[in-house]
Amino acid sequence: METAHEIARRVIAISSMDVYRAWGVMHEVEAGPLDPLPLTEDSPLRTTRRLYPPETVKMLQNTFTWLDDHYDKIAVEEVIRGDPAVPWTILRLPMVYGTGDPLHRFFPLLKRITDGRSSILHSEDLAGWRGPRGYVENVAHAIAVVATSDQAAGRIYNICEEPSLPELAWQTRIAKQMNWTGKFVLLPRGQTPKHLLQPGNAAQYVVASSERIRTELGYEELVEIEEAIRRTIAWEQRNPPSTVNPQQFDYSAEDAAIANLS
Repeated sequence: METAHEIARRVIAISSMDVYRAWGVMHEVEAGPLDPLPLTEDSPLRTTRRLYPPETVKMLQNTFTWLDDHYDKIAVEEVIRGDPAVPWTILRLPMVYGTGDPLHRFFPLLKRITDGRSSILHSEDLAGWRGPRGYVENVAHAIAVVATSDQAAGRIYNICEEPSLPELAWQTRIAKQMNWTGKFVLLPRGQTPKHLLQPGNAAQYVVASSERIRTELGYEELVEIEEAIRRTIAWEQRNPPSTVNPQQFDYSAEDAAIANLS
């Protein structure tokens, strides 16, 4: 921020929706009841600063080289908002998918489809979970809209698609574009293979409202969702991850879980 005093008319800070308390409840680092939805820019933030366990941070550092051991965007937001010398705008981003996605969010589903799996399993709790998403070109457009609008000074904006689809509905849309003829199978958490489970409280959805940026700045997505999915599939097929964890695709365990349903 001290550097910005001399060179910037305004600072555009790229933050994340993981600053919200709801994200902490979902990761089980915040005690208390579920947060009400949708999340707005005025919703409560986490009181626990360390959101991810050290082993998760180490894994993320393999992909995001800028991420340090004390990763916390709340601290970043506080510094930016606390400096009176330079106007600021804070953007809270969703889970960003699309061309160049370093986390390859589509890959686990696409691999199962291309491997010819006739059934794809989900635990019932995760199948219904809803979280914020945004296609990379649309997120970039939102950043540009904010950066070129003086009206955005001193404001915080959520950026995300609406409505926020449940995980199963989202994967169904992707599978449909792949012309997959198989079926999704939902299992109780106790019967779901361990490699398909995710830690946390799936009862806490992270559904956010992007009404503020749409109303105040007239933001609209440039790429509609079906086209965004198509482009992401095409990129992922051309650019699979360089390394694949075989334990993530334990088809023997998945087949056994399906057989136990009979």
